[in-house]
Amino acid sequence: MSAISVDLNKCQGYANCVVAAPHVFDLSEDGKVLTLIDDVDAADREAVADAVAACPAGALTLEGS
Repeated sequence: MSAISVDLNKCQGYANCVVAAPHVFDLSEDGKVLTLIDDVDAADREAVADAVAACPAGALTLEGS
C-alpha cells in the first residue's frame, strides 16, 4: 500500500485533488486539504496519483509502493 503525505503549509485550497479523487480528498473548513483515507490501495492509486499531479501548489505526495 501507499500513503498520502500532505504539506498543509503549501496547500492553497485549489481543490484539484478533490476533483480528481473526491472519495479520497476533501477540504476542511479553513480551505485546506483533508485526506479521507490513510492508506491508498491499488484500486485508488491511479486516482490519487492524478490528484497529486494536479496539485498546482505541490502540497501532495504519494509515498510507498
